[in-house]
Amino acid sequence: MENLFEFSLIAFTSLFTMVNPLGVIPVYLSLTNSLASAESKKVALKAVITSIITLLLFAITGKLIFDFFSISINSLRIVGGVIFFITGYDMLQAKLTRTKESSETIKEYSSDIAITPIAIPMICGPGAITVSIVLFNDASDWSLKIILLSVIVFVLLITYIFLLSSRKIISALGDNGNKVLMRIMGLIVMVIAVEFFTSGIKPIVRDILTGVL
Repeated sequence: MENLFEFSLIAFTSLFTMVNPLGVIPVYLSLTNSLASAESKKVALKAVITSIITLLLFAITGKLIFDFFSISINSLRIVGGVIFFITGYDMLQAKLTRTKESSETIKEYSSDIAITPIAIPMICGPGAITVSIVLFNDASDWSLKIILLSVIVFVLLITYIFLLSSRKIISALGDNGNKVLMRIMGLIVMVIAVEFFTSGIKPIVRDILTGVL
């Protein structure tokens, strides 16, 4: 039971900080500002459904794809750790968006903003994808894997609620509140980054030393 709780907590914390619902809100608001309320809600729903499908597919099939291309899961942990650290550092500086979209790029994707850039890469970015793959691979049995898949859906449902309530949230927190919360989440992401990096590099160093000795 304790193992289930710890894994659930790690999965939720990791995915929530990497999906970062608050970080998606400014982009969502800017892209749906000219839309009617009903249309903006449809955009939010489509973006979340797209993100759920994407993360579930990557979580379940990611390891198979890596095996096909002979990519080590430890290498993914190292790269994921670097990505998390950079993301966490940006969040620690209270930068609310994780990807820097130019106005030209936003206009290019305006025909289907729910999928790009809101779902991919804002909600379902490289960090969230990496977390899903690594945690699914680390889950020792199917009970943990099912918990992870459930957490993915749960976090994205929370994201959907955040998007629907985005205008109220921005108004309630204010600029200073957003920055404080973002810095706290950024610190958590950087701690996770160090854990992922060290867990990935330890087996590689151990194999190198074993080969040398």
